[in-house]
Amino acid sequence: MSLDDRVRSAVAALLHATGESQTDLAGALGVSQAQVSRRQSGSAAWSLADCDAVAAHYGIDALDLLAGPTRATESLPGEGRRTPGRHATTARPAAVQDGRS
Repeated sequence: MSLDDRVRSAVAALLHATGESQTDLAGALGVSQAQVSRRQSGSAAWSLADCDAVAAHYGIDALDLLAGPTRATESLPGEGRRTPGRHATTARPAAVQDGRS
């Protein structure tokens, strides 16, 4: 697995473990959701400065982020992890909440 792949996997794992969305992460980093999406899809790379900012946002060391998804999520502070039954804090459209598509 390349370093780029490890970082993308680690970011995806952190998003999942914390219940955050790409929009949430983008807001914390001061970039657009589209920029996070491009980095996650591989059409743009996460820079070292980005990695440092992502690690700081999640309260982990940048080296843990670069090590990959397992190490990154194991390094999350306890309060950063999603607890069972807790969902992301983003509001869902009424149509989705009511079961309509």
